[in-house]
Amino acid sequence: MTETSRAAPLDDVELDRLLVETKLAVPVARPGFVSRSDLIERARTSGRRVVTVTAPAGYGKSTLLAQWAAAEERPVAWVSLDRFDDDPVSLLALLASAYVRAVDGDPGVVADMRGHSTAALGRAAPRLASVLRTSAKPFVMMLDDLHELDSPGVADVLSVIIAGIPDGSQFVTASRTEQPHLPRIRAAGDAFELEAADLALDSDGAHQIFAEAHVPITAALAEVVVGRTEGWPVGLHLAAVIARESDDAAATITGDDRYVTDYLYRESLAGLPLELQQFLRRTSILETFSAPLCDALLGTNDARQRLRELEASNVFLVRLDRRREWYRYHPLFREFLLGELGRTDPDGLSDLRMRAADWYERIDAPALAVEQLLETSDTERLVRLVTELVLPTFHSGEMATAQRWLTALGGATIAHSPPLVVLAGWLAAMSGQENQAERWIMSLEGVRYDAEPADGTASFASGRAMLRSAMCPGGPAQAMADIELALAEEPRWSAWRDQALSVAGGTCLLVGDAARADAYFLEASSLATSTGNYVVVVLSDSERAMIAMDQDRWAEAGRLIGKALGLIAEHRLDDYAPSVMTFAAAARSAAHRGDTATAAREMTRAMRARPVTTSATPGLAIRVRLHLARSSILLHDHATARHLVRECEDILIRRPALGVLVDEVVAVTSLIDSTAHGDASAPPLTPAELRLLPYLQTHLTVPEISARLFVSRNTVRTEVGSIYRKLGVASRAAAVERATAVGLLGA
Repeated sequence: MTETSRAAPLDDVELDRLLVETKLAVPVARPGFVSRSDLIERARTSGRRVVTVTAPAGYGKSTLLAQWAAAEERPVAWVSLDRFDDDPVSLLALLASAYVRAVDGDPGVVADMRGHSTAALGRAAPRLASVLRTSAKPFVMMLDDLHELDSPGVADVLSVIIAGIPDGSQFVTASRTEQPHLPRIRAAGDAFELEAADLALDSDGAHQIFAEAHVPITAALAEVVVGRTEGWPVGLHLAAVIARESDDAAATITGDDRYVTDYLYRESLAGLPLELQQFLRRTSILETFSAPLCDALLGTNDARQRLRELEASNVFLVRLDRRREWYRYHPLFREFLLGELGRTDPDGLSDLRMRAADWYERIDAPALAVEQLLETSDTERLVRLVTELVLPTFHSGEMATAQRWLTALGGATIAHSPPLVVLAGWLAAMSGQENQAERWIMSLEGVRYDAEPADGTASFASGRAMLRSAMCPGGPAQAMADIELALAEEPRWSAWRDQALSVAGGTCLLVGDAARADAYFLEASSLATSTGNYVVVVLSDSERAMIAMDQDRWAEAGRLIGKALGLIAEHRLDDYAPSVMTFAAAARSAAHRGDTATAAREMTRAMRARPVTTSATPGLAIRVRLHLARSSILLHDHATARHLVRECEDILIRRPALGVLVDEVVAVTSLIDSTAHGDASAPPLTPAELRLLPYLQTHLTVPEISARLFVSRNTVRTEVGSIYRKLGVASRAAAVERATAVGLLGA
């Protein structure tokens, strides 16, 4: 680490916190802008739960929301959105943070939003909607720049959140385009809409803008300017700026030049000193920026002064915090500046982004460096950083971020970096993506890679061996040889060492060596606890609990289960594959002591989360299902036990060589047959039905759901019918209500 980085005042966590704060801070309504109090009052008193402000750039949407927030008596939960928020998990975390901040709510709600993107619709979104629905006081939730979000997953969770807005509260959005949720809400008569025509200014507004710029203007001239700009607010502000700098205000305003965006912006930029023009163009690559970041980008030491000058004189710079440290440009102005930069210095764009990445790395914020490098051609550096960050990012609970980076890199780039292929395969396996995991593990066969990893951990060969052992494509003997190789090469301080020990424990269970497995899991848990890798701690302690129960050591098992459950709750690991084993262990322990209520609750948690355990990690997937089947037998639910055994048999079709687990499946099947007498319980929802269930909360049609899940319409209809039958309901709303009541939806 360099001297510069040691002196840096911020670390990665602190910078990330500051950037989140800027998204949640209500922008200050600056003087000089025309009051929109009449529009605000109409929206506030409309009685509609949803208010949409939809217009092209430059119509004052953000200004209207800021003025509303400043005048609002109800608590305001504000979120400024950008393209990095186009992910269900990221968006829900922001919405929860904004709400908690506005009403002084429970911070645990924010933590509840963490997890896989795949679980956002079924777990986090209904949890937040429930919190909003039961809010102790009315509130206003405002989302600015909603057009930045266009993924189907985000649209789905927003529909659930909007449904949770209670009467007396309002959900307000500003967007350049109409949002997917609007037509349905409009049809229900629950939307108040403001459009460009409502936001256009008249001659009175023009008079006010020119007066603030200290430019005299006649009534006739005001009419001309409004006519040429069609009331476009930014156009009027620009006209006032140009007129103020001109020797002949009237000529400037009424000249023959076309009053269009390019002309106005070129005039506004051309009137500035060359140094300031260059500052604006080159810093436009940054979505948000501070003086130190700008200085690093430009190789200067006067950025703070320039930002102060711009803040005092330019309507296009937006201050993001009260300390005047972080800023952004007006989106329309930034688009123009980026276009100018691309026109005047197209070859410099990549270099600027790499300088920004340098700064983020120097202050120990490598994740933000990755975001800049994704826009450059420096693939080698990007691959290095992502390779270093993917594992700790996954272990910290930020699965969605790790997956987004890999998706952005693309399969071809990943395939050219064998260590990154191992990581991509590991994430795919641990998130239940069996086909993708299979693709990566097969691509590693025969690959040679002798370079030492940048972080000093063991060789590529050990990483590949560990992944192969966990996926077990060659049977227990090959899995054991693979994991022994990995253990021999991974040093104790390696980020992979605790994971290797945990995989070794699972491999020992395939050959029936419980004592050796327990020793490996104990060492894995101890090491992972010291490094903060709680995913490994959860799995290792849960596996040890199962071994203890098999040996009639129920008190010890209870202690281990309690520790694992505590870590899951603290770090919001509900949707991680190892947590399924914890829930299964908790259900088995509760069933043994006769606590049927707790056993049923933990069974529901495990059954709901089990789709993430697949043939990609076959040993874990089958062990989980066998433990759940045994618990189901104790609870006299033989239909569920039979279904779980069938799922084991399906996994064995893809991975037939799983050692003693094959015999255990046969043994549990016999146990079910010998104990089932007239059991009429309904079978559980299948993994496919559990994936579909959250979409019943939305207003998506069958064709739209089929597109989301990449299955046929007939498959969706069949699965919906099966869900209704198993839940004992006859409608979509009733299915959602019943699923929520039994713990299949929500927290």
